[in-house]
Amino acid sequence: MQAFYIGLISGTSRDGIEAALALAEGPLGWTVRAHIHHPYPPALAADLERLTLAGSARYNELGQLDAAIGEAFADAALALMREAGVDRDAVRAIGSHGQTLFHGPDASPPFTWQIGDPFRIAERTGIDTVALFRQRDMAAGGEGAPLACALHAACFSHPEITRAVVNIGGISNITWLRPGEPVLGYDCGPGNTLMDGWIRGQRGLPYDDQGNWSAQGRVLEPLLANLLEDPFFILPTPKTTGPEYFSPEWLARHLPPDAGAGADVQATLTELTATVIADAVQAQQHDGELCEVLVCGGGTRNTDLMRRLGRRLGGISVVETGRLGLPADQVEAAAFAWLARQTIHSQAGNLPAVTGARGPRILGCLIPGQIPTD
Repeated sequence: MQAFYIGLISGTSRDGIEAALALAEGPLGWTVRAHIHHPYPPALAADLERLTLAGSARYNELGQLDAAIGEAFADAALALMREAGVDRDAVRAIGSHGQTLFHGPDASPPFTWQIGDPFRIAERTGIDTVALFRQRDMAAGGEGAPLACALHAACFSHPEITRAVVNIGGISNITWLRPGEPVLGYDCGPGNTLMDGWIRGQRGLPYDDQGNWSAQGRVLEPLLANLLEDPFFILPTPKTTGPEYFSPEWLARHLPPDAGAGADVQATLTELTATVIADAVQAQQHDGELCEVLVCGGGTRNTDLMRRLGRRLGGISVVETGRLGLPADQVEAAAFAWLARQTIHSQAGNLPAVTGARGPRILGCLIPGQIPTD
């Protein structure tokens, strides 16, 4: 009987946890049997946003937040198993990405910081828990991200067609899958993070539902051109970034006093995300190459963003990963379930050509869920 694995992750929206129950079966070799979005309790979400945006906090605040988010991740895993009707004995391991507080690949020394105490997940569930995936890759000289590229390669590679898998979370990233060639992957730039931050500040809403607000605005071409001059966009690979770089402060530094109506800025930020993704695709596409773009992540629910991306890409086919069997909103959580399986089987989880690490590494640390009987 195949063992189940659970993947847990919370992204830069900071609104809750994506939890996926997956196993090695099906045409892609990895199938999600159940998936839930487990919202953070409102008070915890408020604390997380406050401490993340503040840029500084006391040790006791961060420690309490780490513990509270660990409890929330355990709640998500338990809720997922109840939803799926699966007993804990059927789950081999949990892979927890945690909640990123800061990703600093350019710091000295480089570091990445995810919270969500994994010991609490193991204690509450009684299931072996794998966590701290990014740190091992960074210790080996890598960027620590993107890590989902390995799952993309395992599930979406095609023997004849080049595929670019684009994940649009808070940050957008791309994975290039060319037949017979090493996998290439890197962060493109902002995904949803600037759009979410702007509508949150202007209208008190967590996100632009289906891009309805941005669709009402007009793109401010001078502002867009100014934003696109940021040096990150021309950095060589490997490269990663995060909302601590593409932050509200980053946007404020670029906004002119006469930036215009709020919807116009939202339209410009949406166009920015579409542009940096399309540029990443077109910069790497070979002449005459048969290529299709597979999209996943929360950004796929933004109809206006998808429309703008399709226009920027012209005749290149754009398809949601769900068409191939892995729904767009489940890919990231499914990736950390897959990475947990890699660790349990003592197999590498990183792709050195993507992250820049010195070589393949078994990622994460394993926290036993079993309680000794002696």
